[in-house]
Parts: sequence; C-alpha cells; structure tokens
Amino acid sequence: MDETRVILIAGPTASGKSGLALRLAEELGGMVINADAMQVYSELRVLTARPDAEAEARVPHALYGTVAAADAYSAGRYVSDVTDALEQARQCGLRPIIVGGTGLYFKALTDGLSPIPPIDDDVRAHWRAEAAEHGARHLHGVLSGRDPEMAMRLAPGDTQRIVRALEVLESTGRSLAEWQRLPGEPLLPETETVRLLVAPEREELVRRIDRRFDGMVGEGALEEVQQLDALGLDPALPLMGALGVRPFRRHLAGEIGLETAIEASKIETRQYAKRQVTWSRRNMSSWNRLSAQQMECSVGQIMHFVQNAD
Repeated sequence: MDETRVILIAGPTASGKSGLALRLAEELGGMVINADAMQVYSELRVLTARPDAEAEARVPHALYGTVAAADAYSAGRYVSDVTDALEQARQCGLRPIIVGGTGLYFKALTDGLSPIPPIDDDVRAHWRAEAAEHGARHLHGVLSGRDPEMAMRLAPGDTQRIVRALEVLESTGRSLAEWQRLPGEPLLPETETVRLLVAPEREELVRRIDRRFDGMVGEGALEEVQQLDALGLDPALPLMGALGVRPFRRHLAGEIGLETAIEASKIETRQYAKRQVTWSRRNMSSWNRLSAQQMECSVGQIMHFVQNAD
C-alpha cells in the first residue's frame, strides 16, 4: 500500500473512530485532522466530544477548536483549511488521518464542492433573522412552498440547512438541489486515500451514546451550554444546533428538568446517529467497513485488512 495515501475515517457519533484515529496516528506517525462540523468550534469542547488535552499531547491535531461560535463555518472554508493542514502534515513528514462524522465534509473532500456562488450578505442576514423570529418549522413551510425538492430532503427542525436552502434559492434563483447536482473537483481522489467506515452494531452504538453522554454531564457539558447561552448568539448559527444544546437551554430556561434534558439529548443523539448510518450506506458503500471486533485489532492488522480489501 502507498504509505503517502491520506487515511479517512468516518462513522456515526460515539462509534470510537476518534480513538482509532489516535492509535493509527501514534503507530504510523500521523496528524489527526478534524472532519466534524461541531468540533471546529472553540466552545463546547466536552459536549462536542473534541479530543482532550491528553490526546492532543500524544499526536499533532488540526482543525479542532479553531473557530468562534459566532462564526458560520462552511464546507468551502473547511476544504480550504484541510488543504492547508495536509500541506503542513506533509512538510512535517506526518501521515494525514482525517476523522469525523460530518458526511458533507467527506463528500466535499472526495467528490468536490458544487460551484455555488457567494451568498449576498443581506439575503443571509434576512433568513437568519427570520429563523430567530419564527423558528425552523415555519421556515420549512416557506421552503416547501418555494422549493419542494429541498424541503423533502430536510428535517423540519434543521434550522441551519433550511436557512441555507432558502438563502441559496433567493440569492441565485436556483434550488440548492440543482447546484448540488453539478460536479465539483475532488481534493482527495479515491486513488490518494484509504477510506475506513466504522460500523458498530446498533445496540452497541446506543450503549456507547448513552454512556458517553452521561460522562459529558459529569465533565461539565451543562456548564458549557450555560456559557454559550450567555453569549446571546443567533440561534441559526451552526453551533447552536449541536447535540444537547437545545434540551440543555430549555432546562436552563426552567422549561424542563435536568433528567428530562439529559434523556432528550440522548434521544436526539441516537436519532442523529441513525441518520449518519443511513447517509453512509447511501454515500459510502465503497468504503472499507470496520466492525467493532476489527477495531480492536492491532494497527498492523487493520492496515493489512484494508490492503487486502483494496
């Protein structure tokens, strides 16, 4: 196997992919590069399960905690930042290992981004204000009337993506679905990558999600949301949609008890993981799947498995 190929590790939340990336980086002399849309933000380190200081001290990490919560980070900026991180890794003689659960980021890297023109600032501000005033479900109804195809793709509560669909439609006059059908230029073609998809059994994944969230609460996740809430940010900003933020904000507002907020957070995390699994089945069918048992193997055995699967 070509040892210069970039290793990509995808999988649902709480599946153990970050731990695998750390092991590979230690054994292969690598740099771990983030592919999680929430872990790019400097806030909510615990709640977004960013690598802790001990992990970051063991191997070099990139694109973790580099963006402020008030910033609406985009896939376009992500590809640009990964390009820089790959160059940094190569200059340092490190094997790039890109890990995360954001399918759009991997798709942008391996398939390229659609050539969507920049969105007018006034249009973006308008739809964010609408989201703040009326909420995601109202905007989903607006989108259904103007762009039924995109509305069918998006969950009624997905504020960030609904706002994105509306602003693209208004700014360009074309549906986001049309733009997404236009081919892009991949940064990482298949021949330059090793593609691993972590695929635990559903029951094990649910146990891991619940266990991890309980740990997050003990490590200060609620306090993180309290600090985030104090910033008074636009609710349409990406980080405000991080798993656990909405239930904890409702608890902080006195609307629900803490146990109810914790259970609601676990439920939305399980639902998100289910969507991730569905998306990966549809979009990552050619990737090398790793079961929980295979992830327990040595790094050498994992790489041997991948080499034989190629």
